[in-house]
Amino acid sequence: MIQKLKEIEETVKESTVWSDILEFLNTDLSISKDISISVKGIIMVIVVVFLTSILLNLIRRMLTKRLPNDDKTKFKILFGYGKWIVYLIILLITFNVIGVNVTAVFAASAALLIGVGLALQTLFQDIIAGVLILIDQTIHVGDIIEIDGKVGRVDEVKLRTTRAVTIDNKVLIIPHHLYLTNSLYNWTQNGSTTRESVVVGVAYGSDVQLVKELLLRAADGHDLILKHPAPYVFFTNFGDSALEFKLVFTLNDSFQGAIPKSDLRFEIDKLFRENNISIPFPQRDVHIISKQE
Repeated sequence: MIQKLKEIEETVKESTVWSDILEFLNTDLSISKDISISVKGIIMVIVVVFLTSILLNLIRRMLTKRLPNDDKTKFKILFGYGKWIVYLIILLITFNVIGVNVTAVFAASAALLIGVGLALQTLFQDIIAGVLILIDQTIHVGDIIEIDGKVGRVDEVKLRTTRAVTIDNKVLIIPHHLYLTNSLYNWTQNGSTTRESVVVGVAYGSDVQLVKELLLRAADGHDLILKHPAPYVFFTNFGDSALEFKLVFTLNDSFQGAIPKSDLRFEIDKLFRENNISIPFPQRDVHIISKQE
């Protein structure tokens, strides 16, 4: 008899505990007068998000299993941002299933969403431009690019920014929205070789054929200048105070183009001095008219 009473007492306690648990789970948390969610609903949302995360990771692994490493990294970046859209859709569906007034949620957060949208406008532009860059392969790691007068070798392409290293070994962070408003020059998209030039002027009366010969000699003697295609000299103009020439040559690494250009200028100055060819400077005649009283 005593044992039976103990069993009944335990049953009553268990039922009381479950009753308390159910009561707690059904407790409504009011966010506003139109929006409320129960503890049970919150737990359901967490579980759904967790299961969605596992499912998305499985899908990503299946889709990237046979992709090359470079394409796999780019796909992961795109997929990572796409996941947030999936999460948003899943959350809205889950809220609707558990009885949360989704319309009220949108109404309550409309002003906030507009403010956030305006504040993050540039961020969205960066992300959209980044997606376009990854899709059309505008730039790659290792490319030498020039934008807004700045030149750098691309070190990393992310979805929002491009990281490049300048000739001075400074890190250049380029937000992708700049690609939408500025002209982007990719020096190496057609290959690693680029054409460079050095401009020089000589005095009127100089032997232009000798000038051409000396310029080509300076280019031929430099180790970093390619022999094919061969350097060429253009007689560009009869300037105000000089005959203007352009020495055109090809480099295999234009990122270090400042070095051979400097070397060429030293060599050209030396050869011109040895051959009595002068590099003039602009001159102006000033006439002073005095007024007689």
